[in-house]
Amino acid sequence: MSTANAASKEAKAVRRYTADLSAVGEPALWGFGGALALGIILICGFLLMIFWNGITTFWPKPIEVVTLNSGQKVAGEPSRFNVYRPEGGFLAGLPAEIQQQIADNDGYAERTLYRIGNYDLYNEDFRWVNTFDVANVVRDPAFYYLERQEWGPFVGRIKSVIIDGVEQDPAALGLSRLRQEQVAARARFAEIRKIERSDIGVINHELNQLRLGLRRVELNSGADSAEYRAELTRVEQRTAELQREFDRLQAQANEIKARDARYRIVLEEVGGNTKNTQLSQIVRFYPANDLTVFQKIGIYFSRWGEFLSAEPREANTEGGILPAIFGTVVMTLLMVVVVAPFGVITALYLREYAKQGKVVAMVRIAVNNLAGVPSIVYGVFGLGFFAYTVGGSIDALFFPERLPNPTFGTGGILWSALTLALLTVPVVIVASEEALSAVPRSIREGSLACGASKWQTIRSVVLPHAMPGIMTGLILAMARGAGEVAPLMLVGVVKLAPELPIDGFAPFIHLERSFMHLGFHIFDVGFQSRNSEAGKPMVFVTTLLLLALIVLMNSSAIYIRNRLKKKFVGSQF
Repeated sequence: MSTANAASKEAKAVRRYTADLSAVGEPALWGFGGALALGIILICGFLLMIFWNGITTFWPKPIEVVTLNSGQKVAGEPSRFNVYRPEGGFLAGLPAEIQQQIADNDGYAERTLYRIGNYDLYNEDFRWVNTFDVANVVRDPAFYYLERQEWGPFVGRIKSVIIDGVEQDPAALGLSRLRQEQVAARARFAEIRKIERSDIGVINHELNQLRLGLRRVELNSGADSAEYRAELTRVEQRTAELQREFDRLQAQANEIKARDARYRIVLEEVGGNTKNTQLSQIVRFYPANDLTVFQKIGIYFSRWGEFLSAEPREANTEGGILPAIFGTVVMTLLMVVVVAPFGVITALYLREYAKQGKVVAMVRIAVNNLAGVPSIVYGVFGLGFFAYTVGGSIDALFFPERLPNPTFGTGGILWSALTLALLTVPVVIVASEEALSAVPRSIREGSLACGASKWQTIRSVVLPHAMPGIMTGLILAMARGAGEVAPLMLVGVVKLAPELPIDGFAPFIHLERSFMHLGFHIFDVGFQSRNSEAGKPMVFVTTLLLLALIVLMNSSAIYIRNRLKKKFVGSQF
């Protein structure tokens, strides 16, 4: 009997510990947790890569002068290190001892990518240098890194400086005096650009307005009318006055240019070739191998200041991106201003007023399907409907004198914002409907019982309680709209638009103009520049800035949403 009891207990123990794992759920739990951990690691790794590459882009690097075994010299900033496998005829053409070294290293060799600059002399910005070709590497304090207005950076020595037409030795002149002269030269450069862009630009604008005004009179009254002849006389008189002012400003600019041409700098690259350029073309320069930590910090923040406040130069791979920042922020905010009322009103009608049935169900299905339409389709629709149809009609009605040149009948920041509003409005509608349905029915009934009308209940009770959920939809719409690029390429974004759509001419804010966008700027620099390696640092730093702007705008919306949550803490929000 005792033996039978022991066997029974053993059988129960076996049954207790041999339960099916699918019933317990442990594999699924570990799988879900592992997937979550992997996703977090990938996202954090991506953000860390963007942050590190972006934050270190503007830090000044040393210049290495590399002497090769052949006696040739290469000077530049070490950009990155690489291990590769030499193959084919290249490996066969190497000396026997180097082939043996590569064979001992499992067939791999090491090399360093140097940013040599001097594109106008070398016709390339970067050069790979194999480690086995290097005879010597030094960091010569006489080498400078010079950022130029055109042709990219120059890496080399300062051979001589011409001050007011007199050539001087840079060592005798001193670095401090050279910086003073360079700052003065940049001031002359800025003054010339102000005259040519602002002062002469005002004259050109008025001349164009006179031409358009005369054309409008011709269209309204005819070229043989008295009104046209009187307007023609006035236009000719005013044009003569403006031409005199134009000649005066042009002479003033030419005088500054002639004075600026007497201040030049002669640069010498590592091989001895020289480059003579105006001192005003040097944006920034420094002895890369003779900098203190505080000087490096100063250069670092100077580059950040230029990046955030200046316009692009050198095919968008250098300089600043202020027009792209402005275009991205204005377009996103304009999109939110448009999408918020349309999305919320549509959600209110579907949830509070429309009779629930097949028609409303079909509308909801259509709205949900619109969220999955490719963004480029919205771009094609925006170009055809907003730009060509609506914009063309506006041009025909209000700007006939400008035709055939379009004003609103082409891509612009307004049409881009409306296109993205269409793209993101399904998100706002769905989120707003969910927020409205989450408002407790008892609150609505209490308001109605107190004598409030349906609209008063919606306006004063339902909408305030649903606002945190509505803000969630706007946050999602803002994040998606700020990062979209494909539709913008059709309805307004351009590679370079250095002038902001704000000026001193009525209507002062020109929403019909094309604009720059951070997302398109990343695409252009990363995939359409003449040298993708030269544009890579700008890609990382622009991506970092775009993420920062999205986080800033979303954080502002999240702050407002949290304030609303605290206000209605008793509700489901």
